Parts: sequence; C-alpha cells; structure tokens
Amino acid sequence: MKKLSLLLIFPAMLIAQEKGTAPRQQGKYDTNKFSQMYDLLATPNMFRTASGAPGPAYYQQQADYKIDIELDDKNSKLSGYETITYSNNSPDSLEYLWVQLDQNQAKANTQTSLAEGEKINQVLPLEGFSTKYLKKNLERGFNIEQVKDAKGNAMSYTINETMMRINLVSPLKPGEKIVFSVKWWYNINNYRKEGGRSGYELFKKDGNKLYVIAQFYPRMAVYNDVEGWQNMQFWGSGEFALPFGNFDVNITVPADHIIDATGELTNRSEVFTAEQVKRYEQAQKSFDKPVVIVTQAEAEAAEKGFSEKKKTWKFSAKNVRDFGIASSRKFIYDAMAVKLNNKIVMAESVYPKESNPLWGETSTMTVAHTLRSYSSHTFDYPYPKAVSVSAEDQGMEYPMICWNYGRPDENGVTSKEVKNGMIGVVIHEVGHNFFPMIVNSDERQWTWMDEGLNSFLEYLAEQELDPNFPSRRGPAKNIVPYMSGDQKFLEPIMSNSETIHQFGNNAYGKPATGLNILREVVMGRELFDYAFKTYANRWKFKHPTPEDFFRTMEDASAVDLDWFFRGWFYSTDFVDIGIKDVKQYYVSDTPTADIKDVKVRKGRFGFEKGPFVYLVSGDNAEVSSSKKKALDVEDIKLLADYVDQTFTAEEKASIKSPKYFYEVEFNKPGGMIMPILVEITYEDGTKDNYKYPAQIWRKNNDTAKKVYAVSKAIKSIQIDPKLLTADIDVTNNSWPKVEQKSKFD
Repeated sequence: MKKLSLLLIFPAMLIAQEKGTAPRQQGKYDTNKFSQMYDLLATPNMFRTASGAPGPAYYQQQADYKIDIELDDKNSKLSGYETITYSNNSPDSLEYLWVQLDQNQAKANTQTSLAEGEKINQVLPLEGFSTKYLKKNLERGFNIEQVKDAKGNAMSYTINETMMRINLVSPLKPGEKIVFSVKWWYNINNYRKEGGRSGYELFKKDGNKLYVIAQFYPRMAVYNDVEGWQNMQFWGSGEFALPFGNFDVNITVPADHIIDATGELTNRSEVFTAEQVKRYEQAQKSFDKPVVIVTQAEAEAAEKGFSEKKKTWKFSAKNVRDFGIASSRKFIYDAMAVKLNNKIVMAESVYPKESNPLWGETSTMTVAHTLRSYSSHTFDYPYPKAVSVSAEDQGMEYPMICWNYGRPDENGVTSKEVKNGMIGVVIHEVGHNFFPMIVNSDERQWTWMDEGLNSFLEYLAEQELDPNFPSRRGPAKNIVPYMSGDQKFLEPIMSNSETIHQFGNNAYGKPATGLNILREVVMGRELFDYAFKTYANRWKFKHPTPEDFFRTMEDASAVDLDWFFRGWFYSTDFVDIGIKDVKQYYVSDTPTADIKDVKVRKGRFGFEKGPFVYLVSGDNAEVSSSKKKALDVEDIKLLADYVDQTFTAEEKASIKSPKYFYEVEFNKPGGMIMPILVEITYEDGTKDNYKYPAQIWRKNNDTAKKVYAVSKAIKSIQIDPKLLTADIDVTNNSWPKVEQKSKFD
C-alpha cells in the first residue's frame, strides 16, 4: 500500500515540476560578429600564406608578344599579326591554352548581348533611332584568319564567345615554353555611338577621327593556383585578368598621325621632326611645367592633310600585362619630367585642340601629381612614363596610358564642374597603373580590388592636391544614400562583377569609403598606411586575391579586422549607432530604498559591509533638489575622511576632481559594427572627444554603456560629429535630441 502511494505521489511531483519549469532553450551556433573569418577565407597553402604574402611555391605564367598592326583610317579597320611566347611556370601540365577575344563581346547575337534585358525607349533622337533600328551595323568582333605554331603549321582551336581554346598536340609541361602566332582583323567601333572601352571619336567639323585602341589583340588568359584557367566570359562589366609579359609592338598608321602608347618609343627620330625631338629632350629636364612637343599649330595643319603615306611607330614595354594605343592627326603632345626618389618618369598628355586650354594647363600637371601621390602610399612608380589621352565620354586605363573625358565648351570656357571632373578622372585612370596594372588583381571576378582600392587612393590624391576638392568617393557621408537604400538592390562588395545592381557605389564607392574608415577611424593613419604599403609591395607584379589583402592588412598591423571585413565586404549591413539614454547620478552618503540592500563585493574571500558612498540616479523621486549638486568631496564626510586618511601627500596633490557623473547608454539599430565616436559639449562651451573601439560591442551586439565622471556639467552629447562612420541615421545621434530640419524649411 505504501509503495502504491509513493508511485501515485511521484508522478504528481513530476507533473508539478514540469508545470513550474520553463522550456529549456535550444543551443546555438557562434553568430558573434567578431568571429574570425575561417569560414569565408580560402585555406592558406604553399602558394599563398596565412600572413597574406606570396608563399614559397607561388608562381605565375608569362606571355610575351611581338605584334605588328596597321590602322586603316579610311575604313576604321585594324589588322594584326602577333607571335606569342607562353611560359608555363606552373607545376601543372597544360593540355590546352585559353586566349581572350574581348572584341567578340560586340558581335551580333552573342550570349553577352542576349543576356541583357531590354525595354522600349519611348523618346529617341533621329540618329539614335536610325542607328538602333534602321542601319545595318558593320560586323564587330575578331576575325581570326589563322593560328599557327612556331613551324608554321595550323593549330586546332575552338572559339567560345569571348574565349578561344588552342588545342595542343601534346601537353605543355612545367617549365616549358610554346611559341605560336595569330593573324586577325576587326572593324573599329565609333564608341560614342556604339559604346565600348575603346574605338574612335569622330569630329564632324573636320572629318578626323581620334582613336583609343585597346583589347585589340588576342590576349592570353591567366592560369593560376586559385582557379586554374580564368576563362570566365567577358559579359561587359567585369574587366580583365591578364598575365605579365614583354611587348614589342609595331604600329603602322597614316604618316600625319601622332601616336602614344604603352611602353617606350624606340624610333623617335623616325616619326618626329628634329625640332620635336629637341622639344622632347627639353621636356625630359623640365620638372615644374610641361613642354609642348607637338604644338597646336602643327596639329591644326596636320588635321587638314589626310596623308596617303604611312609611318610605323615602334614601342617596347617590359613586364606589363596589357597594351593600349592612342592615334590621331589632331593630337597636341606635351610632357614633363617627374622625380620619384632616384628615378625620373615622364608625365605626358595628347589631346585635340578642342580640349584646350583646359588640357594644356591641367592634364600633365595632374598626371605628375598622381604619380607622386600614389608612389608615396605604395611604391615608386616603376614604368618610364604615364600618358593621359583626351577622349570624350571615356575613362579607361591600360599600362602607362589612359583615356579621359572633360573638355571646355565650344567657346573654350570650362566650368568648375567640368574641370574638377576632368582632374578626378585623370587621377583615377592614371592611378590604375598601380591597381591593377602592377598589383594585378582579377578584375573579371573582383572589380573592387582595383576600382575600390584605386578610388581610395584617388581620394587621398585629390585631397592632397586641394583639401577642398569635391571628392565624390571616399568621404563616409557620401556613401550613406547607397547604404540606406532598398536592400533588394544592394549586394555585398564580395559579389561577382556581373551580378551587381549599382556598380559604381558597390565596386568603387563603398570599398573606397571602407578603406577611408579603416584609416581614419579604426586603425589610424600610421598603422593603416604601413599595412597598405606592405600589401602593395608584397603583390606588385603579382596576382593577389581578396584573402591576400585582408590577411596582409591584419598581419602588418596587429589589428583584428575580421569583424570589419565580414560586415563591410561580405554583407549589406549598415551603420546606425544612437544614444538610447542618458542618466545623471549624484554622490551621496545616504542610500535610496532601491539600493539599501545592495552588497558590494570586495576582496577575494567574501563581503565587507562598508562604509559606502552611493551614486543615486537623478530621476529617483527620493533624491531632493538640494542633493542634486556638483560633488564637493568635503561635503561627504565619509569620503573626505577616507581621502585624508588613505591618500599619500603625492596622491592628494594630483587628486582628480570629478563633479558630475553621467551614464550614457548607446544602442546599435544597424547591423554593422563600428567604433563609437563621441563628442561631449560642456555648459561652458568646451568639448571633449572620445573614441571607443569596435570591441565595445563584442559581448552585447545591441547596447553599450559608458560612465563619464567630469568636472563640468554636460550640455550635449553627439555621436560621430564629423560624419566619419557612414551612419545612415543621425536623428538618434544627439542628446538632447536635435530636431532635424526638413529640406522644405
């Protein structure tokens, strides 16, 4: 009977316990935003180390070119013949080679064109409608006439859109080279009508063309330890991935054309007059201003001639990844010397008369400034020259040469906006010599690695040129409209170039802003500059990946940046930090009811009973107005006695004198971690600034509190007063709350 009673009672006890017990919480994974990025980064290996440096087994292929091309000015056609020597420095045997045919992106009915969505444009100019719907356009893309081996035998090849696979008879083994040749031609596009990164600009008044020629030859694709062959198709946004090599290029053009191109001109005396050669020699010694080598008068005379004769210009370039050409009979040409430590580099510009006076006054000087600025933040510019070409509606870069927009109006008047835009694009495109022409990242996959890093350095160069320059990208406040936008149209920076909605903001603006925040807010200039320069020097003339950049920035600075890279580069989280609450406390020797029973832990082994002083909240009803006053130690006898009895004479002489006590609670409605920048303004108008590291959020992702024991009463508190963190909502940044003015007020 007793057993039965126990059996009956015991289940009842269990039921009672179950009713009074809350459900057990489920376990969780580590979702802390300070988690290290082992889940996102590739595993280090012998090719790329955990420090972000090239490993002992790092390799890269080499492609050397000997190219002969001819420009048919009347028919806007380019024909070429190239011999490629390809060196397999990898540990792999290659069964085939991949060659890029980027001009094929413009072919009719390619996958790249068919993949683009279309909609009716209801308002079109007559020329635009005729070009789009009525005219039969010239055939675009490469016409490959032959591919032959070193003995002249035809080689098997397959063209897939913008890629050509050359099928080898036998694998190319590690350490071996192969020599083969390609003959081709293509029709050059009018880029102002048809678009494109290169082509020609037609001047209707005089019938002349200004050519900016690029992607003009079949180019070797990259083979590396990360992807094998980087043979992703050229869809139009993600630009280029290319191996380094040496180029010897002969360019035949009408005899009255002036050319500049990648590399050093090796037959100057054959293509310039004796007087022009003399002017160039003067330019080599001019460090303060450009020397005009081909004058405007000479260019105006040439543009009337349309010579039937030809000239061949010969250029040689060492250790470059690509080649670009500018050619026109309209070109004025100026140059100056730039000293970079023990090296002298030529800054040059070519431009038509329509670009003067702006270009003659500004372009080459801006090139020189860019070389000095970028070199100071990375490495001394290693090439012999840098050229800026005036090509309207363009902004494109190649080794040692780039094309840039910005011209005066027909009366020669240049607005401030046009001049600043022209200066900005010259800095940007010349700056691309550093990223990606030398620090040779994969543009096809990661646009931000060249555009973002370059936009950041552009911002530094602009501000060094003029602290009031209206830089578009770099200042944190400028990225706020993008980061506060509709999440449907935002992608992480670490997205493929072809999948991005807002290309400029994503690949240029946000990375540039992120680096600026790292430099100004998170790391400080000294640590950032050293780490950034370390990355640039580790990877110049090599092929870095995002991991190499992230790891180097940490490795060279001893600053944990995983939280920043995870949030800023791998997510679309935004910054929003606010002031949730501010409480003022007063020192008292009398506890309020809510703290009378508080026991204060002291020592290692137990509790002591006091005596105590109390910090009581000003919003507590028990605190009378007479108690709400600044602290005077002498008013609190217990405290005064303690100081008198325990402080040494030296400690008394340096005693702090806090009079006001505040507890400030910050909150973080935004998902992006960021340091807290605080500016406190006192009643007397003076200010103090505090910076709390991002790690203040490491244990609580939502709120953080700080105590201020100060000698003056606080009038107001402001978060991020200089707008350095890209905080998207400043309405919660102030205490007392500041009403934001409407734009209609």
